[in-house]
Amino acid sequence: MKESYLPDAIDQTRIKRVLVIKLRHFGDVLLTSPVFTVLDNQIPGVEIDALVYSETSSMLSDHPSLNQLHCVDRNWKKQSLKTQWQNERQLIKNLRSRDYDLIIHLTEHARGARLVRRLKPTYAVAQSYPGKRGRWWRKSFTHTYRIPSRPRHMVEVHLDALRRLGIYPSTEGRRLVLIPGTDAETKATELMQQHDLKQGSYLLIHPTSRWMFKGWSRQGFAEVIQQLHDLGHKLVLTSSPDSTELDVIQQIMADVGELPVVNLAGQLSLKELAAMIDRASCFIGLDSVPMHIAAAMNTPCIALFGPSDEKTWGPWEVQHKVLTKSYSCRPCGLDGCGNGKLSDCLMTIESKEMITAVEEILC
Repeated sequence: MKESYLPDAIDQTRIKRVLVIKLRHFGDVLLTSPVFTVLDNQIPGVEIDALVYSETSSMLSDHPSLNQLHCVDRNWKKQSLKTQWQNERQLIKNLRSRDYDLIIHLTEHARGARLVRRLKPTYAVAQSYPGKRGRWWRKSFTHTYRIPSRPRHMVEVHLDALRRLGIYPSTEGRRLVLIPGTDAETKATELMQQHDLKQGSYLLIHPTSRWMFKGWSRQGFAEVIQQLHDLGHKLVLTSSPDSTELDVIQQIMADVGELPVVNLAGQLSLKELAAMIDRASCFIGLDSVPMHIAAAMNTPCIALFGPSDEKTWGPWEVQHKVLTKSYSCRPCGLDGCGNGKLSDCLMTIESKEMITAVEEILC
């Protein structure tokens, strides 16, 4: 345990159980994984639980520092009021039974503050949001912290919650953690045998995102696939099973014609995707959860960034290249220029820039 200069640093000897709350999307949840590692490394014998949305649970399941994983199902709100109440009541009962000493709330979601008030831990920490939540928010937590006005990577923002408590992360404890699991590894092995792929012998390209304004041109990906094939690379193409993403893949495949691309679009769970990315020599994709998975698997990656800020959301602690264009307006955070779903700072990236990045990262 490092020396602390905080007058209100927590007494770590009182911490037996911790709850980390992150009610966000897949990538956001994965970026909390170092928090569990740091807590486990620095507080002997601690039990660490998480509360996430059920659909994102795969991002933390099997984390070696995680004890229990509690979930909020967003489909509860589609059910009857009675069923919603029963589900919420059971969740509170399960959380109360754990008797948490510390709650770490990693978003501005009001549910976290309400849970702190109901569960009454000894300590609770969250980011402060000046002018947004007010006195009620501040009084919900024993500790609050602010982040710099300049961009800071989201992993560090999460770890700042621990720093505010007097728990200082070591350098080696900050890596992302994602465990594919036995079933996913088995599926990946079967797919590699089926398509004659070897460890480190292929590039995995994931050209889609649930947020299409983060996407590059389909023609650009088709050109890159053609050029990489001509350079002798084996290529694996993936996407989620979402119909919009599958349409994009279908158009790319139509553009590349008869090239021997292994098309696994829509066929993989995120755990299986992680296992396939782990065995690839390089990942190519967008600012989305597969990019963060590549970082967690320590697979070199090339990522295209447009409206979002790579200083906050870029590949974390992994060899990488970020491709973007220096527009005065970026990062803007908008869903395309003029909210038109297409971002010029992405669309003006040329395929030759991608090829150069691949050659540099594989050399």
